[in-house]
Amino acid sequence: MTSTIALPLLDAPCCVSSGDAAMAPAEAETLAKTLKALADPARLRIVSIIAAQDAGATCACDLQEPLGLSQPTVSHHTKVLVDAGILTREKRGTWAYFSLVPGALDSVAAAIAPRR
Repeated sequence: MTSTIALPLLDAPCCVSSGDAAMAPAEAETLAKTLKALADPARLRIVSIIAAQDAGATCACDLQEPLGLSQPTVSHHTKVLVDAGILTREKRGTWAYFSLVPGALDSVAAAIAPRR
């Protein structure tokens, strides 16, 4: 024999908005491009290496050994990060020096944090 239990009905509506503003489509597109640029282990390491430097800028030649990558591969990854607006590139003689764009990573964190 099966017994049924009556459950009380809730008076609250079933779908309540959290009140947080959702991300705009253009903002989502921009953030997706930035996250795609960061979604590679070598690129994350490049950003980490550059962020850890006290000098403010890191020569491309100083990225090859710690990454274990060839110069053309490092060049490709840094180009992706520059195009995404995460790094800036400055030519000094025959070498390229890279720096983090101020606030570039802050904007990524802010974009995915809850909005109030």
